[in-house]
Amino acid sequence: MAVLQKLPQRRRLVLLCLVLAALWEAGVGQMRYSVPEEIDKGSFVGNIAKDLGLEPRELAERGVRIVSRGRTQLFALNPRGGSLVTAGRIDREELCSQSTLCLVNFNILLEDKLNIYSVEVEITDINDNAPRFGVEELELKISETTTPGFRIPLKSAHDADVGENTLQKYELNSNDHFSLDVRSGADGNKYPELVLERALDREEEAVHHLVLMALDAGDPVRSGTSRIRVMVLDANDNAPVFTQPEYRVSVPENVPVGTRILVVTATDADEGYNAQVAYFQEKTPGESSEVFELKSTSGEITITKSLDYEDAKFHEIDIEAQDGPGLLTRTKVIVTVLDVNDNAPEFYMTSATSSISEDSPPGTIIALFNVHDRDSGKNAFLTCSLPENLPFKLERSVDNYHRLVTTRALDREQFSSYNITVTAKDGGNPSLSTDAHVLLQVADINDNPPMFPHTSYSAYIPENNPRGASIISVTAHDPDSDDNAHVTYSLTEYTLQGTPLSSYISINSDTGVLYALSSFDYERFRDLQLWVTARDSGTPQLSSNVFLRLFVLDQNDNIPEILYPTLPTDGSTGVELAPRSAEPGYLVTKVVAEDKDSGQNAWLSYRLLKASEPGLFAIGLHTGEVRTQRALLDRDALKQSLVVAVQDHGQPPLSATVTLTVAIADSIPDVLADLGSLEIPHDSDASGLTLYLVVAVAAVSCIFLAFVTVLLALRVRRWYTSRLLQVSRGRLANVPASQFVGVDGVQAFLQTYSHEVSLTADSRKSHLIFPQPNYADTLISQESCEKSDFLSVPQTLLEVEEETFPQVSDEVLHFT
Repeated sequence: MAVLQKLPQRRRLVLLCLVLAALWEAGVGQMRYSVPEEIDKGSFVGNIAKDLGLEPRELAERGVRIVSRGRTQLFALNPRGGSLVTAGRIDREELCSQSTLCLVNFNILLEDKLNIYSVEVEITDINDNAPRFGVEELELKISETTTPGFRIPLKSAHDADVGENTLQKYELNSNDHFSLDVRSGADGNKYPELVLERALDREEEAVHHLVLMALDAGDPVRSGTSRIRVMVLDANDNAPVFTQPEYRVSVPENVPVGTRILVVTATDADEGYNAQVAYFQEKTPGESSEVFELKSTSGEITITKSLDYEDAKFHEIDIEAQDGPGLLTRTKVIVTVLDVNDNAPEFYMTSATSSISEDSPPGTIIALFNVHDRDSGKNAFLTCSLPENLPFKLERSVDNYHRLVTTRALDREQFSSYNITVTAKDGGNPSLSTDAHVLLQVADINDNPPMFPHTSYSAYIPENNPRGASIISVTAHDPDSDDNAHVTYSLTEYTLQGTPLSSYISINSDTGVLYALSSFDYERFRDLQLWVTARDSGTPQLSSNVFLRLFVLDQNDNIPEILYPTLPTDGSTGVELAPRSAEPGYLVTKVVAEDKDSGQNAWLSYRLLKASEPGLFAIGLHTGEVRTQRALLDRDALKQSLVVAVQDHGQPPLSATVTLTVAIADSIPDVLADLGSLEIPHDSDASGLTLYLVVAVAAVSCIFLAFVTVLLALRVRRWYTSRLLQVSRGRLANVPASQFVGVDGVQAFLQTYSHEVSLTADSRKSHLIFPQPNYADTLISQESCEKSDFLSVPQTLLEVEEETFPQVSDEVLHFT
């Protein structure tokens, strides 16, 4: 303090703060208290709240509690006053036996921050035990020849207390022959001895009755007494003597019961009966007398009960040797128990959690536990370890406390739970270990979107499907759990040919099954492209998409459509022209058809179902070309009727038929000549118009015939050349155009100039059309000149019965 006063005021304040801080850190790390034994339950020991720097109310709020290693709890916390109190009666002698210093250690845990503080409480002794002798009455035999000054060791008393409360002195009642002398041993104990002050005379007094009193220095003073009866004998003036004043032996704690550990020996200088020595074990309040057995005749000491280093590290045995007349001497045997590694480490789980979120940061505390080994030395040196490849580690704290913490982020989808095995191993040989298991569940968070097993899907559905038909099932998997793994499905909406997709297809939001809401038509659209979305039910919601292409499969639901020849809109039927000079294989016409289906359903074949002259015409199976099979004869009828069937290859096959009318004539005038023989109907309303039409046709035919004659002369060398007549469908809508190769080079003229004449029995329906010339034709090769020209004639025009004209009523003749 004098040095502090010499320092400046500011430096003194700084130094004082540093000293106080050092004292505070020392106080926080280790708290020490003292309490006497045998005080009432709930007695005050120390102010824990104050020493921890807390208010009393904060003890409960911060989870302050006492942690001890499995022993009986001697102290408790008073949450109201914030003090440490006794939890029951404390017996120092039961805890620490006769140890000079009796300390009880435990820990204080602050659960909110998992801080550990060490507490040490000293149990002070009170004078609650009086000195006690092993025997209440002691009998001594002394020869009358014993000279004054002879000493006789007496039974010593035992006091369980320590310090001033333990045995301090002995007192002997007043008598004429004996006095009491107390000697202090090397161990600090006091041993009373009876000293003969005056020679004995057995005849004067054969028995002397003495009272030995043992007293302590406690408050109040306690005492114990032992009665001594001294019998005077003759001639035995030597007591037995041990070979060692004190015996020491070390024994492992696992030595078997019945093992001899030591032999004590005492000799007596007397002879005969006075030299016969017997050994006795002095009974003490401790357990040593129950652990060892002394053979009175041989002095052998054997073990009668298993030793335990953890219960008692050493044992003291008081042994007396007594000769025949009764003289005795005393020695002490100290048995040191050696520790062996017979105790495995013990776990005390202080705090542990059973579940942790998978997004918990590294360093999250899973458990706090203490490890203790009852052995000592290297047998109690503990190491704790975890299995490899686990995302956890151990952090050592004070007093063998350990924390189990995470080392990295966890993934529930990889491991949903951990059975963590913590192994504690001591340093003994052989080493002992103990396993503790911590079962940890990893709580799920929504960190995985639903995933489809394929990047895209293809599905097929036949057209004309029933409404509500199942198309395909798509399934997405979410590795999360519970609501985070509950997947719902939906379709991305868009417009298909002006109609929302939802009008065609729907999806079951729970199963992912797609259904057709309408019947599909392959001819309308052949595939659909759509996106399927899978969403989970977590927070936040996650989703993924997959592309699905739906192909519509064609069904044979369309019959072949005849494109040529076509029926005129006015109800007439076209007629094809075949010259009588046509050679076999001559191309008369070609049936053109199409099928709106596809693939095999659209493969068409042509068959000739019916012909008025069998064997005259044939049709190509796949081309539809109608050709002559033989040369035409004069006897062949002017009009030939053919029924052609067009059939696809679907299952079942569908077909369509068309009736062809072929007029056999070398030229149009021949046709007209044949028509001239027809009788004009006598219908007064139609005869006039019909007559004018016939005259007009005849005039045009004459002009046409003259022109053909001139043309034949100019193109006689080019009769092998032909042109392909192409019908201008834009101007002559719904009117079939026929094309034919004329005889003697008339083909070019017919390709550039055409007439259409419609004749009917009813003059009001007859008409004559002169279309514009068509110059869009192209030349074809000489080899293709064999292609037939097309002559469209009404189907029933030439159905003449008995060559009468009225048979052509309501029919139309087309010349092209």
